[in-house]
Amino acid sequence: MKTIITFSISLFMLFSAFGQTRQNAADKIIGVYWSPKQDAKIEIYKKGDKYFGKSAWSSTKRKDSKNPNASLRDRELLGVELFTNFVYKGGLYEDGKIYDPESGKTYDCKMSLVGGKLKVRGYIGISLFGRTEIFERII
Repeated sequence: MKTIITFSISLFMLFSAFGQTRQNAADKIIGVYWSPKQDAKIEIYKKGDKYFGKSAWSSTKRKDSKNPNASLRDRELLGVELFTNFVYKGGLYEDGKIYDPESGKTYDCKMSLVGGKLKVRGYIGISLFGRTEIFERII
């Protein structure tokens, strides 16, 4: 009986450690990053099991003047969610969207974290037709 209990506890600890390692790997993206032009800071955070990013600082005060929704054009860009609904799958963050306030367009997007660099690829339809930007980790 004692052997069964010890074995059960060992299995529980093994699976708990595995789950935590997988969770920690996905959460490594959480932090603050410089935009590619270093004129803004983007905060990546988690809500539920998905990842999001919002503007946390900007070198200039800007409105969302290119937004296709006319009622949103007077809002400040600071605090706006630019990255939405990313899911962690095998080392990549996929199935998300990125909003480009420069054009007012929203694109399909995937991301990967390589060291302190966040590679963000926005695209239309398939990833082949897109552009990759690099965001540098600050925190």
